[in-house]
Amino acid sequence: MTPTTEIFTGLRGLFRLYDRMLKRVCTDHDLTVAEAEIVSFLLNNPEKDTAGDITELRMISKGAVSKAVESLIRKSLLERLPDREDRRKIHLRLREQAKPLMEAVDQVREEFLAAVLQGFSSRDLETLVELQRRLFENSRNALEGRRSDPQ
Repeated sequence: MTPTTEIFTGLRGLFRLYDRMLKRVCTDHDLTVAEAEIVSFLLNNPEKDTAGDITELRMISKGAVSKAVESLIRKSLLERLPDREDRRKIHLRLREQAKPLMEAVDQVREEFLAAVLQGFSSRDLETLVELQRRLFENSRNALEGRRSDPQ
């Protein structure tokens, strides 16, 4: 397997594992996978709170995000808030009624991290964080047409 294939396969496996673990929340709270993914995303990324953020960063189609957001609003779990400076921008916020759901998603996140980081030492985790930072910085720079400074 080439390094590129290994990276993509590994990332895909991480997403598949998280989604599989999240399905338990779907069953317990009568949600679709897309709805649970949106709740999870908003809970874990409070500074990224628009439908566009979810579409871009979680790679869920605009249509699926729109449908899931509408459903979550009908279930009184989510609300829309207009941006104070840019009226075209709409923020999404989990409502108080979503608290039990948020706790269940938090538990899944903790179980997911425990599963994928099993056997990692503190030093391993520090190294992983540093390598991820460099990898993601290189990706951003390449997207922007810049080269990273060698470390």
